[in-house]
Amino acid sequence: MGDKGRREDIIHSARVLFSERGYHGTTIRDIAQMSGILSGSLYAHIRTKEDLLYEIVDSVADQFLESLAAVVSRQLSAEEKFREALAAHIGVVARNLDAATVFSHEWRALEGERRALIQDKRDKYEHLWQEVIQYGVAEGTFVMSNQRFSRIVSLSVANWLYQWYDPAGELSAKAVADRLADVLLYGVNRRSADVGPRPRAIKEV
Repeated sequence: MGDKGRREDIIHSARVLFSERGYHGTTIRDIAQMSGILSGSLYAHIRTKEDLLYEIVDSVADQFLESLAAVVSRQLSAEEKFREALAAHIGVVARNLDAATVFSHEWRALEGERRALIQDKRDKYEHLWQEVIQYGVAEGTFVMSNQRFSRIVSLSVANWLYQWYDPAGELSAKAVADRLADVLLYGVNRRSADVGPRPRAIKEV
């Protein structure tokens, strides 16, 4: 196995362990053991454990930004833009369940400039979401007395996906996004034709 393949194994191991045990609960020895190499050999591929955390978090941050920026730039109705924005976010989470968990919970373990860079990307992402919501208000589609809380609720719903979404289940990430958008846009009282048994896309929790 080449250096690139070995490094990918190390990053994969770090993603899994950081998501399960947390950044501070994971040691270099743990990562090396899961990667199948000696602890000392790990440093031939990385400088510090924080290098791994930053690479994981930064990669997910870029995916979130790129996917949402593409939606914001499109000519869509306010409802379509909201639905596509939610689907874009959920798509990133569904494709990166371990990494999304690390992004949500462990990024604050970064220090100094790295933490500031990720904070800046998170701020830019929230600003893009604010554009989605403001567009709906300006169009007259959304009536929101508190846009900040609307953004927070929407992102909280999408971010929590890693806890219960089952990629092997019956519902695709897009289908889940559509159902969640129905609830966020129209509330829990709306009658829906898909009421029925609990979808297998949802894990038992």
